[in-house]
Amino acid sequence: MKIYIVGAGPGASDLITVRGMKLLQQADAIFYTDSLVNDELLTYAKKAARIFCTSGMHLKQIVSLMCEEVKKGNMVVRLHTGDPSVYGATMEQIVLLKKEGIDVDIVPGVSSVFAAAAAAQVELTVPNLTQTVILTRAEGRTPVPEKEQLASLAQHHCTIALFLSATLTKKVTAAFLEAGWSEHTPVVVVYKATWPDEKVVRSTVGTLHEDMQRHGIRKHALILAGWALSERLDESYRSKLYDETFTHGYRKGRE
Repeated sequence: MKIYIVGAGPGASDLITVRGMKLLQQADAIFYTDSLVNDELLTYAKKAARIFCTSGMHLKQIVSLMCEEVKKGNMVVRLHTGDPSVYGATMEQIVLLKKEGIDVDIVPGVSSVFAAAAAAQVELTVPNLTQTVILTRAEGRTPVPEKEQLASLAQHHCTIALFLSATLTKKVTAAFLEAGWSEHTPVVVVYKATWPDEKVVRSTVGTLHEDMQRHGIRKHALILAGWALSERLDESYRSKLYDETFTHGYRKGRE
């Protein structure tokens, strides 16, 4: 017995993987978070498929219903936003499913962090500037381990992508300033990346809270921060890969 956990992608129905789409087409039962996953994805489902909206359910209800369906011999797809491996709450489901003797097959999806970077037309890892991206969240009702507090992580001064932090912008700004970031450090907020009502807001560490309030953004937003997001980067930030003087296994560089 098996359940398929499928990454739906960031929003747009054509950004699901081909593998994920084919599984939706074959599924007898589809469980999806209707408050987060684009309903258009359900157009891939066959007419006879049973659709379960899970936004109003707790963990045990969801798992219990999935188990019922798979034990009936039905093919079950659990549809998650973005990529299931990042803030997907998948592990807790897998633990309970394995107790019932049910295996899982995970299909990766396009994460909202990469959809947000694409919407902002930025590269998160810029040569000679930063080669590291930290994916994290600000601490709110969900605690963050002491060693992973934002102010501590921000001391690396690399690109930081903040999930689930749209209502915590005062804390975010305070943490960046505590870590020694300039108030002028670029920030890009992407609301509902790849959805029809996508919004890209360019801000700074110092004006983040006010800009978020002004645009009325309190959820469904990815916050990107760091100098890699600057619109003033010039051609001095180049990779070695395409440098004409750089030799590698496929090309001899010009001396």
